[in-house]
Amino acid sequence: MASLNVGNLGEYLREQRRQAQLSLRQLADAAGVSNPYLSQIERGLRKPSADILQQLAKALRISAETLYVQAGILDERDRDAVETTAVILADPSISEQQKQVLLQIYGSFRKENAAEAEAKAQVEAEARAAAEAAATDGDAENHRTN
Repeated sequence: MASLNVGNLGEYLREQRRQAQLSLRQLADAAGVSNPYLSQIERGLRKPSADILQQLAKALRISAETLYVQAGILDERDRDAVETTAVILADPSISEQQKQVLLQIYGSFRKENAAEAEAKAQVEAEARAAAEAAATDGDAENHRTN
């Protein structure tokens, strides 16, 4: 597991809290954590657990995955998917049910595309191996005829 980058996490949390127009005390109450503890997280002095990050995300109405990326818990490669999920979840113009359906469709497209990319990579690897084998056989044939 990656080490926590709590400095950036704290800055990110503070910015999200300000965008949500919540005081430190309001967010602490909503997330079920103490005011001093939240202050320490925001200042980069504490490393919150995944559970605490989830509580904070719920209180801020952002995806927990977004905070996991900021904390270094979730792999950076998944950042685009996390950000897309966060945008969908934050959209006030669609219902919760619509958000869930949209996320399911998005997830199925990602899985389908990943499977296709994996299959394509496998075919390309097999083609390269066959080409290398043919080249090796050709080199061996050239040495015999010389």
